[in-house]
Formats: sequence, C-alpha cells, structure tokens
Amino acid sequence: MTDPIADMLTRMRNAINAGHDRVEFPASKLKAAICKVMKDEGYIRSFKIIAKTESDIRVKVLLKENAIVGLERVSKPGLRQYKGYKSVPRVISGLGTSILSTSKGVISDRDARKEKVGGEVICNIW
Repeated sequence: MTDPIADMLTRMRNAINAGHDRVEFPASKLKAAICKVMKDEGYIRSFKIIAKTESDIRVKVLLKENAIVGLERVSKPGLRQYKGYKSVPRVISGLGTSILSTSKGVISDRDARKEKVGGEVICNIW
C-alpha cells in the first residue's frame, strides 16, 4: 500500500456513506494521532487501538451521525503540501478543519495558527 492515510480516509468515507456507526483499519501512530485530532474537534465519538494478534493491530473508530460531510487528502506521497502558519488553509471559511503534521505533533489548523507553527497539511475535514 503506497498511501495508508488515504486508505484510512477512504474507509471512513465509505463507512459514513454506507450509514455505519463504526469503522476499523490497520493502526499506526500517525493514524492514531489523526483520530485524536478528529475526536478533539468533535468529528468522531471515540477511537480505540485493538491488538488482535501481535502482528495485527487495528484502530476501531466510533463515528458520529452527520458530523463528517467530507474528507479530503491534501498531501500525497507524490506531492507533499507544506504550509507556514500564516498560509494554513481555512476549510469552508473556518467551518471545517485541516489536520497538520508539525514539529509539535499532529494538530488542527486552529492550534497551528495559535502556536505559530507550520507543517505538512495531511487532510481536510468538513
């Protein structure tokens, strides 16, 4: 798999479109950090890291009904998108959220502006 973050977002998008209340996908530290930002911003109810076996570690996400309208991958493996804190994009005039990977960890666009730190724009949620 060349882009596991895009796979995670696609699984979440498909689960939302199908009307499911939960979704599972393979775990990583970056995916868990993205889920933490989504929970802090109110897009998902909760997430949990589950170890079925030593080699199969998964993330289970409980989705909120009608909280996520759209998910979009911004920075891709072939074309990374880096922004300074002054040019971090505002999603739908501030109604949505951009998730950034910065030197201070994975944070939302509001926190990046507050802490005056830029980084790689991972995805947009609205």
